Amino acid sequence: MKVTRKQALKTMAVSALGTFAIPSLRATAEELQPLPLKGNINHSVCQWCYNSIPLEDLVVAAKAIGISSVELLNSEQWPTALKHGLTCAMGYGSSIGLNRGFNDPSLHDQLLKDYTQSIPKAADAGIKSLICFSGNRNGLSDQQGLENCARGLEPVLKIAQKHNVKIVMELLNSKVDHKDYQCDRTPWGVELCQKTGSENFKLLYDIYHMQIMEGDVIATINKYKDFIGHYHTGGVPGRHEIDETQELYYPAIMKAIVKTGFKGFVAQEFIPAHEPLKSLKASITICDV
Repeated sequence: MKVTRKQALKTMAVSALGTFAIPSLRATAEELQPLPLKGNINHSVCQWCYNSIPLEDLVVAAKAIGISSVELLNSEQWPTALKHGLTCAMGYGSSIGLNRGFNDPSLHDQLLKDYTQSIPKAADAGIKSLICFSGNRNGLSDQQGLENCARGLEPVLKIAQKHNVKIVMELLNSKVDHKDYQCDRTPWGVELCQKTGSENFKLLYDIYHMQIMEGDVIATINKYKDFIGHYHTGGVPGRHEIDETQELYYPAIMKAIVKTGFKGFVAQEFIPAHEPLKSLKASITICDV
């Protein structure tokens, strides 16, 4: 069963555990052996890619490997990561979903209500970043989408600044996975950052998505490093393991990220095609430069 981000978001709204009815895949002793990490990358993992594993089991396995965050969790799930000494590097601030977002003025009141509640909760839990989405275009021009997003984000960012929490909009591809999504190119996202004028608003640069939309990953990271607050991985094509089966060479990308002085988190967001925890551990080895 292939689970998508959209399905994971729907499940998040009704399940504190965020798991599906798939048998648990328990970690082996080998998979729980810690890695000798270099400390240049803050490693995280996206929970939705491992819905076959109960959240607490995933958190325990991640900690054993040396990962310091399990992310894309809602506020009811944060305590599971925190009680094991991990954080949630990117939390959910609203359950509206990713195809409806700040470019839709009819959602601004609900989004403000959601983030007004979630931002203080995040601050109290030590969660530093909450994800947000532009939503689909639905006929909007790029310029109108920018203006709508900036207007909707303005009151949210005032609250975020007060609580020292970042609101981070994800860049997604509209070519393969998220048809019609508006924040699908880095320059558009950067223009939105500039329009908000807030240090509490950044971009989530998803390497998988932006390889599909733009390519030039390392050059883009170098050019727009000041606007990027978080990174996600994924193999291209297929969004599976980030090994030699796909077209990106992640060690070079990670070295470029480190060279920019980035101190945030890099999260694994590939869908394992093989043994999930073994693949997760291998991806951390690949990215730990």
